[in-house]
Amino acid sequence: MELHQNAFVPLNFLYLSHHKISLMSKYALGLDVGSSFVKCAIIDLNTCEVKASVRFPDAEMAISSPKAGWAEQHPEDWWQSCIEAMRRAMLQAAIKGSDIACIGIAYQMHGLVAVDNAGNVVRPSIIWCDSRAVACGDTLANQLSSHLVREHLYNHPGNFTASKLSWVQQYEPHIYHQISQIMLPGDYIAYKLSGQISTSDTGLSEGVFYDFKTGSPCADLLQAAGFDPSLIPVSHPSFALSSETHNGLLAELGIPSGIPITYRAGDQPNNAWSLGVLSPGEAAATAGTSGVVYVVTDQVQATPEAGFNTFAHVNHSSDCPRLGNLLCINGTGILYRWLRQNLYPGDAYAFLNAEAENIPAGAEDVCILPFGNGAERMLAQHSRGMSIHHVDLNRHGRAHLLRAGLEGIAFAFCYGLEKMKKAGVAVDIMRAGNDNLFQSAVFSTVLQSVSRAHISVFETNGAAGAAAGAAVGLGRWTQEQWLESLREIPLPTVQVDENALSNAYTKWKQILEISLKEP
Repeated sequence: MELHQNAFVPLNFLYLSHHKISLMSKYALGLDVGSSFVKCAIIDLNTCEVKASVRFPDAEMAISSPKAGWAEQHPEDWWQSCIEAMRRAMLQAAIKGSDIACIGIAYQMHGLVAVDNAGNVVRPSIIWCDSRAVACGDTLANQLSSHLVREHLYNHPGNFTASKLSWVQQYEPHIYHQISQIMLPGDYIAYKLSGQISTSDTGLSEGVFYDFKTGSPCADLLQAAGFDPSLIPVSHPSFALSSETHNGLLAELGIPSGIPITYRAGDQPNNAWSLGVLSPGEAAATAGTSGVVYVVTDQVQATPEAGFNTFAHVNHSSDCPRLGNLLCINGTGILYRWLRQNLYPGDAYAFLNAEAENIPAGAEDVCILPFGNGAERMLAQHSRGMSIHHVDLNRHGRAHLLRAGLEGIAFAFCYGLEKMKKAGVAVDIMRAGNDNLFQSAVFSTVLQSVSRAHISVFETNGAAGAAAGAAVGLGRWTQEQWLESLREIPLPTVQVDENALSNAYTKWKQILEISLKEP
């Protein structure tokens, strides 16, 4: 039987014939490899119950920035965090490695991991929020026809993985010539689990390597950039057997060899899947280190100038298109983290949320632009930096900055949603997980009030979604079983003066527009 992109084919019969996997194994394990934490969830395949959900490390992982606009992490740090997260999750669930039936992986998108012939990483990963490759993306785009960009890639090369590889090629040729293959962050974790290098079709599209017309790596882009096609690993659908665990994990974690890895997706497509967002017109939102609105459609919305991007969704196929329109705001949760580290060191986010609730809507004229985490796609790749405005040293304190920060992040979402609507992608309903900024009543209320979108919150996260994806890829579940298990919870809200919020948003946009005119 041939497996293809939109087929959720039960694979149990394959394992009976070819794998030493017991069909009695009853747990799916999911990893979500972010730039701040690695999260691990374990789900009971018989009951859909989440038996464990942990994250590691206890404090956010560091991002190295050797130069302005750069952002790097070492892939080995992700891997060590994965090992510890899996160890803790298995302890929490009180299971053994041999109880695991399948593994799924979600990961921070757009990063570049490069390895040599021996599989060794040749340089730190250039991660998603690194903006050094913007000019390389522009140069690459100029070498391609506008027809190819719009009708085959669906995206301007921008600051995505292809452009980051081009940067290494141009500025680090001694390293570039060592590269045998490239991977995305989740591909690297799958490689460490299995010893096999591969990627996914949706992953190729997020790197702007994927030709939607041919369903394969874009030959024209590879040729224009001077990339050897062998640099690109073999790809698989998101829900499919891509590799199996190797013997090395037995000593580390007691996970036997031969456990199938049956799901892989970037964090935003995976977040949408985690929330049951699979059909045209449905939208998912997340507000972690970065903020995202991800809208599923069956129509091509290739509008590179509109400030959002189009990728293959986890259930995309050529005969049944499912595309994700992705609006990303780099500077969201990372701003809130910065405020906590510098104004409230040692305090929990719950305390910060309560502090912000004590400040009235509009933060008494304090305004924050949150764009301090690299080039912003929706701002035409401008890297404006985070900026604070209208602070009165006699009236305002640190809680005003918290309130203005949360409002500024929500306003950035609203600004992006307005741009999407102008491009023909309107969002009336959003689904979000009970995580990160959606646990803040101020953020949630401001976003819903100003955008006029209805927000539904569900008790799930990316790691649980990755585990559920693995169960579907294995054939132990259908999509419907996972969707039926999702539990909606109340959106945290506070009372606000909507007129004050509307006026604050108008002032915020005026400040942003002045900033964008500056050289």
